[in-house]
Amino acid sequence: MVRPEGSEMSGIRPRIPYTYDDYRTLPESMDRRYELLQGELYMVPAPNTAHQIISADLQYLLTQHTRATRSGRVLASPVDVVFGEGRAREVAQPDLVFISTARLHIVKQPAIEGAPDLVVEILSGGTQERDRGYKFTLYARYGVPEYWMIDPIQKLVEVCVLGANGYGAPRRHGIGATLESVLLPGLHLSVADIFAGLVDISM
Repeated sequence: MVRPEGSEMSGIRPRIPYTYDDYRTLPESMDRRYELLQGELYMVPAPNTAHQIISADLQYLLTQHTRATRSGRVLASPVDVVFGEGRAREVAQPDLVFISTARLHIVKQPAIEGAPDLVVEILSGGTQERDRGYKFTLYARYGVPEYWMIDPIQKLVEVCVLGANGYGAPRRHGIGATLESVLLPGLHLSVADIFAGLVDISM
């Protein structure tokens, strides 16, 4: 995508932020995933096998629960989640999202338009800084009630719950712990089950 670069005589090359319209015109044939954050495009690195195993297993576990309770829908990346309005819109690609039944109207054909009830990010070397930094702030700003960060190396799940002043200190859950969520009544999720698929691969 060619962007104007300013006057060659003056040497001034102003930063021109990307907009949501720019993002939507990226070629569909591109085999890379991108996020649009603060007017910049960020490539999302291809996930490794540990990431994919955790994502698939957790999606299965959450979907089992949400179908049994008819509490909502779980979607996995790649899926665009659009925050904000107009030219200020930003687009994230969380690894997993949960949208409650009462809020399924935000799931549109091209993208999820608004804050999911739960966002899950699986940390990696290429995404950890952004997941713990700007996206942590982004999800809080737009009112995502609960944010889970999963660390495949430490085998930890950090649960962040939204309060009046943003997310509080993450609650860390290791192997042997059980996850519960006010967003998913009746959910009792063993942390060991989230990482069970990693037994047969080398980290």
